[in-house]
Amino acid sequence: VTPVMSSPCCGFLAQYTHHHLVAFLLTFFSYVLLHASRKTFSNVKVSISAQWTPSFALLDLTWEKNNLFADSDEATLFLGVLDTIFLFSYAVGLYMSGVIGDRMNLRYVLSFGLCGSAIVEFVFGTLTEWLQFYNIYLYCGLWVLNGLLQSAVWPCVVAVMGNWFGKSGRGFVFGLWSACASVGNILGAFLASSVLKYGYEYAFLVTSVLQFAGGVVVFFGLLTSPKEVGDLSPVERDADSHRPLMSDEEDEEEEGSEEVCDGGYYTIQQGDEEPRETPKAIGFCQAFCLPGVLPYSLAYACLKLVNYSFFFWLPFYLSRNFGWKEAQADRLSVWYDVGGIIGGTIQGLISDCMGKRAPVLAVSLLLAMGALVGYSHSPPDQVVNAALLATTGFFIGGPSNMISSAISADLGRQEALRGSQEALATVTGIVDGTGSIGAAAGQYLVSLIESKLGWMCVFYFFIVMTGGSIVFILPLIVTEIRAMWRDRQARTQQL
Repeated sequence: VTPVMSSPCCGFLAQYTHHHLVAFLLTFFSYVLLHASRKTFSNVKVSISAQWTPSFALLDLTWEKNNLFADSDEATLFLGVLDTIFLFSYAVGLYMSGVIGDRMNLRYVLSFGLCGSAIVEFVFGTLTEWLQFYNIYLYCGLWVLNGLLQSAVWPCVVAVMGNWFGKSGRGFVFGLWSACASVGNILGAFLASSVLKYGYEYAFLVTSVLQFAGGVVVFFGLLTSPKEVGDLSPVERDADSHRPLMSDEEDEEEEGSEEVCDGGYYTIQQGDEEPRETPKAIGFCQAFCLPGVLPYSLAYACLKLVNYSFFFWLPFYLSRNFGWKEAQADRLSVWYDVGGIIGGTIQGLISDCMGKRAPVLAVSLLLAMGALVGYSHSPPDQVVNAALLATTGFFIGGPSNMISSAISADLGRQEALRGSQEALATVTGIVDGTGSIGAAAGQYLVSLIESKLGWMCVFYFFIVMTGGSIVFILPLIVTEIRAMWRDRQARTQQL
């Protein structure tokens, strides 16, 4: 029997090797580049709206072939339709790509999504403008295709991260890693604002070229799991990777198993037990019925609606509501993402320390409702607005990052999956796909509510949806709080 080593390499950080770092960075920056391209569309909405509407010259209305709409209100409504089209196709694609990702090489699927989406965005924003070709049906068709291609990315990167990083410290690691979307938003905002003076088509050009290059790097450089390194045992490298923090059960040592640290990798030795065969991928319906998947999916539908409304409409809102220049609004909007980065990391760390996720989410979402009320009354001062944006992003973006990454990995590695662990991409696709359906419906509602009732009613709508997120995970919150109370009583009795 191999003895258990207690060397420092078994510590939290020392357990990771350069392979873990490369997997972390490649998946992180691949999604950074994807979100930078996605953010470009929201950052140039004012310019696109102006390009698609007629101009006034000598008090006469002059029409040109690029004037698709009679006024800016019609153009704004169509922009909302495009957001909805994108998110619905993205949601449908997520349900499919998660299943595909668990059955094909994750690297191929990920690279195809990145490169294909980059080509579509180049055609949509750059090529059509260079050729002076404007057509509503073409824009809709391209955005449907873009949503389907982009949906291949998120389930794959979460699955790769889940393969490399086990439950130990998952909340902190995934909280830090899930900042990729917010970092991408910040990068996209700065890239767009930097080249916007040359025309919105150059914003699409820069981000699409970078995204395509990222897809090429991922294709040649990403290792999707420790098994690809070639010198690892075929058995599971993380003893409790299947035990999510949503479980009430205490972690118990398995009889006859011993943990060995070898160069930063963990294996479980089961005596003379034969190596397990590569597990088969779980079915879509089976994944949907796993404990916790449905409530978290519905909660994420409400939360992603709010989060993506800020993503798609914040620069537009700042420019139209406060009269700030489009480039200023783009730069100011990054403070929402800064708050989301900090919130996701801190809240993930807290959930690791507590051993529970749902109570942390509940507290953050309750505070998010208050933050939304405060931001809806923000004065026309950029410093105050930035501070309120960062606070709102902390309490909304943080829980959104946790559900889409750490909690999805927990759900895809839970006890019910023993013997069929290939469900990470499928579960992630279900959670994010359901969230995207809610976000898709919300984008059209935001444009409709704003045009009929004004921005204040939009914020009331956000508050209701945030409350809906709490309602859907309420049973999980109660269960985990009871488990924490029982643990505390048990420790008190032992003392």
